[in-house]
Parts: sequence; structure tokens; C-alpha cells
Amino acid sequence: MAGFRNGRGRAGGPPQQRPQQQAPYGYNAPPPAYPQQQHPQQQWSRQQQQAHGEPEYFGDPYAPQAPHPQQHYAANNPGHTQVFSVHDDPYGDGATYQAGAAPVPTGPRLPWKGLLSGIVLRPADTFLRMRDHAVWGPALIVTFLYGLLAIFGFDQAREEAINATLSAVVPYVLLTGLGFVVGGLILGAVTHTLARQLGGDGSWQPTVGLSMLIMSITDAPRLVFALFLGGENGLVQVVGWLTWLAAGALFTTMVSRSHDLPWPKALGASAIQLVALLSLIKLGTL
Repeated sequence: MAGFRNGRGRAGGPPQQRPQQQAPYGYNAPPPAYPQQQHPQQQWSRQQQQAHGEPEYFGDPYAPQAPHPQQHYAANNPGHTQVFSVHDDPYGDGATYQAGAAPVPTGPRLPWKGLLSGIVLRPADTFLRMRDHAVWGPALIVTFLYGLLAIFGFDQAREEAINATLSAVVPYVLLTGLGFVVGGLILGAVTHTLARQLGGDGSWQPTVGLSMLIMSITDAPRLVFALFLGGENGLVQVVGWLTWLAAGALFTTMVSRSHDLPWPKALGASAIQLVALLSLIKLGTL
């Protein structure tokens, strides 16, 4: 029986198709597969799963991740952008300043002599240098000594202390000194709280300690005159006003340097402490 021939005279059967020529590398062709080497831990993990009959539901955690077909070749080529993860930093881990964070100390701690003289002679530089250092020692000692003498700056309190016996006046004077320390701590804490509410970023320990020193140092001239002339004397009142203005300037400078605030906000943060000092101490109305 003669075989069926197609139109071209060939034997019957399905028409043969010419093999397609593979596209050159780089044109719509997937990249060649690279041989993957198994990690020793990968081989051990597979052997353990097969030994215990555990199915590999989640794959092998040690299997190398195949790159994306286009990302592997176009990541670093001109005209393309490298893709990074959210937590990756291609420029290294450089530190940046954040508001509210703990500030970097601006210098070593000043000794107590340099601190006391700096508050009077170089207040701006002193407050900036001590903004990160607690000054509890000088603050507590100076404020306590100031409180021991402050009682003699008021007429009525001085008369009572002079007419009382020594056994009675010593506890009275000591309690007065402790009262000034507690009052300085409270007023300094109020100043620090107001400064933080106004946007300041300083620490509370330097702010409270420096405010106590400012309160004691600025009132020293008025206290010297009040010991001899009395708290109600006119000259003492004038000196009290002048030292109160000096205290306002120092408080403003201290809060501005310690909390990175402009001077209007720094003055506002010190307002309550200034009013308290004016009414209770400077004018002798305790």
C-alpha cells in the first residue's frame, strides 16, 4: 500500500518543525542558572528531617536566595538605582543629634571655686559648661550656709534670735537653713518643669543646683547690709531690687544655656522663682 505523501512529496506523518533559535543572551531571556552549593548546615538539616520523617513545610533557612532576574544585572548599572531595605544604611551608621536626647557634655566639671566665681564673672560660659554636670555639693552647702545667715537679715527674726537662749536659737537657725534648702529645691524644680514645657531639653539636676546657687549668691550683698541695717532699711530695699534684677538676668542666662531656649522663654520659665524671691526674701516680707 502506497504511503500517503504530502504536497511536497514526503512521507506521511506530522509536519516537522524547525527548531527555534535561542535568543541571544540579554534579550528577553532568563539569566543562566548558577550552580548552588549547599551549606554544610543545610545538608545536615535535610538529613535530620528525612531521618525523622518531618516534611519540609517552610523550606531550608540556609538555602541561598536567588536574585531577581532583573535586579541582579541592573542594580549597579548606569541608569538604575540600588534597592535597600528599610533598616539598611548605605552610608554607614553616622550619629545624628535628636532634640530631647541626652546632650553631649561640653567640657569637664568645674571645681567649686571656679564654679562660684564663674557664675559671677563668666555666667554664660559657666552655665554652658555645667549644663550636663550636677552641682549638688556646692548647691546644698552654699544654700544651707546662706539660710543660716538669712534669718539675721529680717528684723523680727533677728530680735527673737538675739533674745533667745543658745539652746533655743541653734535649732531655730538650723531649721531655717534646712528650710532654705528645701525651698531652693522646690523653686528650682518648678523652673526646670516650666523650661521643659516651653521646649527645653536640659537635665533637671544641673538646673535645680544652679538655680539654688544663683538664689544664694545674688542675695548675698543684700544680706550683708541687712545684717547691720535691718531688712526694712531703704538702702537694703534698693540693694534688694538691684540684686533681684541681677538674679533675673542670671536665671535667664542659665535656663537659656541649659535648655537651649531663647531668652524670652527662659525668662518665662524663671518667672515664678523670681516672683517668689522678690516677695519672700528680697523685700523682707517673709
